[in-house]
Amino acid sequence: MFSEETIDKTVHFEGRVFTIEEHTVRLHDGQRARREIVRHSGGACIVPIDADGFVHLVQQFRKPYDMMLLEIPAGKLEPGEDSYVCAVRELAEETGFCADNVEWLATVYPSPGYCDEILTIYIATELTAGDASPDDGEFVSSRSMPLQEALDMIDRGLIKDAKSQIGLLRAERWLKLHRPELLSSDR
Repeated sequence: MFSEETIDKTVHFEGRVFTIEEHTVRLHDGQRARREIVRHSGGACIVPIDADGFVHLVQQFRKPYDMMLLEIPAGKLEPGEDSYVCAVRELAEETGFCADNVEWLATVYPSPGYCDEILTIYIATELTAGDASPDDGEFVSSRSMPLQEALDMIDRGLIKDAKSQIGLLRAERWLKLHRPELLSSDR
């Protein structure tokens, strides 16, 4: 098994969302190399599916791409926060929904080549509607559609966000096993 030993580390930036480090490492064969690492507290996302089989997504402007993206509700973990708690909080803040049933779908490493972020994805069913209350400076709008429509949007390249693609695809798989009635095409 290969590994890399950190010989030296320099912190170049510490921000609200992430920290940037530069590591000098010793490789398996003894050579040295440089690694740039983004340290991130991680996040949680949730795929809300209502009793009619509709998924509730959020649209928001994402500056790195200068465009609106359609995504599953998500947010970054607060220090020491459990991913389940974060996912349930983001569901309520961004969509107004509360869920009587929340299940784990996946844990993913979005960009392991340079970032240590871990995202945990959940599915929420048995939803109760309420009022959304996004964070200050967070401007999101909700969009609901049959799950199959969202999956078709992935196929057509209209949902580009990786966590949302993974969450929606895993949600379909989970529903087939646990709640197939929510996948009915005649709704």
